[in-house]
Amino acid sequence: MKFIVTQILAFTLLILLFSCKNDKGNIPIGIKNNSETSIKYAKGFNIQHFKNYTKLTIKAPYQNSKEVFEFILTRSKSTDLNTIQTPINSIVVTSTTHIPMLELLNVETHLVGFPNTNFVSSKKTRALIEKGVIKELGHEENINTELLLGLKPDVVVGFSLNSNNKMFAVIEKLGIPVLLNGDWLEETPLGRAEWIKFFGVLFEKEKEADSIFNNIEKNYLEAKNIASKAHKKPTIISGGLFKDLWNLPAGESFAAVFLKDANTNYLWSNSKGKGSLSLNIENVFLKGKDAEIWVSPSFHTSLNNLKEANAVYSQFKAFQTNMVYSYRNTKGKKGGVIYFELSPTRPDLVLKDIIKIAHPKLLPEYNFTFYKRLN
Repeated sequence: MKFIVTQILAFTLLILLFSCKNDKGNIPIGIKNNSETSIKYAKGFNIQHFKNYTKLTIKAPYQNSKEVFEFILTRSKSTDLNTIQTPINSIVVTSTTHIPMLELLNVETHLVGFPNTNFVSSKKTRALIEKGVIKELGHEENINTELLLGLKPDVVVGFSLNSNNKMFAVIEKLGIPVLLNGDWLEETPLGRAEWIKFFGVLFEKEKEADSIFNNIEKNYLEAKNIASKAHKKPTIISGGLFKDLWNLPAGESFAAVFLKDANTNYLWSNSKGKGSLSLNIENVFLKGKDAEIWVSPSFHTSLNNLKEANAVYSQFKAFQTNMVYSYRNTKGKKGGVIYFELSPTRPDLVLKDIIKIAHPKLLPEYNFTFYKRLN
């Protein structure tokens, strides 16, 4: 993937200056008539509109990235991998989190390939997979490049943990642009959902993307406001053991934001960090043994499963009062966990689930989307 530095961008603008004209003569394209898309929450990308092209900037392609990737989106054809003709007609994505965004924009039929299709839970996209419209591309770290080349997608949307991704480098050598989607790095629920605008600009459906996001935002803020009316904040813990350490959301993480916005008393809300904390079970038990609610107990799917994994689990008050909730039991046809696929796009539904758990009387007509009480 090429990083367009300032000098290359300047050269591109000079070419546009001498090759394009408007009614007022040789005005540098990209200097005037530009505007920035309203990105309210997302920190990882930006969109700027100019007279004859749009610039998509990916500011956080992977964790701790110091690189910025810029793509020119235009109606004109180009052999430059950093210049993409839009609207795109075919796409390959590599994360199930991308699927709901494509569906909300009604462009899922443009998806031609996906790695590990069994992980896809959406009924609409599963139907396309079963009809053979969407091809199985193997593992996301070892995509079948021969099949990918035959599909001729306009772009591949990937995600990467770091800058050293050999798979995407191979794909680029085949002449297929790769755009790294960093939605998973966003620190707020609405920031993750706003990446629908990233797909909207590729398909020239920005108005639709804006409208969809605005509705999600409205639903989220309305739910948050409803939760704020609760007279009591129930104490709540989250997470579970993995290799002798209890992993739970740090106080500044997006998961902790959900618990805060649901008006709960998350016992680690004052902890620092935007990722997760790894604590020993003694410390968690000492602080959280009397918590009223326990959500997302690691990968466990039943109370018996919890008890068998570690006897200490059954000593928590939330376990004893049957107030343990998990999203792990809500699965798609092939066993994919729906939460992992849909929740980044629909944080409003996640928030309503948590409000339903913590303050059931506030949302009497709402039915859970992801979470279920463990039995």
